[in-house]
Amino acid sequence: MSATINQGYLPAYLDRLAGQRQLSPHTISNYARDLSELAGLLQGLGEDWNYATVTHVQIRKFAAQLHSRGLSPSSIARKLSAWRGFFAWLAEQTTVDSNPVDGVKAPKRAKSLPKALAADDAIHLVASGNPLVEAGSSIALCNQAMFELLYSSGLRVSELAGLDWRYTRQDGYESAGWIDFDTAEVTVTGKGSKKRSVPVGKPALQAIAAWLPQRQTLLKADLGSDIYALFLTERGTRMSPRVMQLRLKHHAQSLGMASNVHPHVLRHSFASHMLQGSGDLRAVQELLGHASIAATQVYTALDFQRLAQVYDSAHPRARKIPDK
Repeated sequence: MSATINQGYLPAYLDRLAGQRQLSPHTISNYARDLSELAGLLQGLGEDWNYATVTHVQIRKFAAQLHSRGLSPSSIARKLSAWRGFFAWLAEQTTVDSNPVDGVKAPKRAKSLPKALAADDAIHLVASGNPLVEAGSSIALCNQAMFELLYSSGLRVSELAGLDWRYTRQDGYESAGWIDFDTAEVTVTGKGSKKRSVPVGKPALQAIAAWLPQRQTLLKADLGSDIYALFLTERGTRMSPRVMQLRLKHHAQSLGMASNVHPHVLRHSFASHMLQGSGDLRAVQELLGHASIAATQVYTALDFQRLAQVYDSAHPRARKIPDK
């Protein structure tokens, strides 16, 4: 028969965390709160509760109770971690020979849907000039070419930054990505070093064609492989993903759009609008360069969300009954 192991062990465990592990007072306070919550749940089982007799099933039930109260998966995972550590310590100090928290996991975090712009907003973003940047300047031409291409082909920002103005292989250098005007395609090297070719729309090709003459004026012979880059900074160096992110953010802000517009928003918008127009999930998977169809299926939920919003706002029988 198991010995009775009650709350008297809790202060000793917290002292061990503070002394041996030298955790901060704030962290110790969090452990104490999470372990006190466990004690409270155990007390709900009856007056004779005992750490030594806690079962795996009871811990799973406690986790479910926390979830039903509205605690987030991350909060439940933190509590389970605190409980697991406590029982592991008890096993070293007492007759407890198994950890009832082992194998108990928090509920999965709900997968957040990617943010996407409405089609009109996406077009307005990539086609409009920045009122704070001189029209026809190298910055304005470069920005429009970058933004149009992001939305036209659904590229990752790293893929955009790696583009050359044409395919090059010489002096030990080979292009990872390039634009081909003859085929109206862009070839990129994506995740896992996998190459793919994606069509480029006419507005993007026109924007890039307008940028190329200005690009020539920024070239510097002493910058090595940067001379092949499609997108250059004012100093003639290859544009980094971070600079591209900042330029798009500032551009969106200048147009009065949300401050968190970033390159992946345009990639999400591309995917969502392609799926809405075609319904071909496999084709969108190929265009995005996803290794698994599961990564693309999130856009079906995004598309359904949009359709559900339209239904709720338009169908007479979908309207909520007003409160009396």
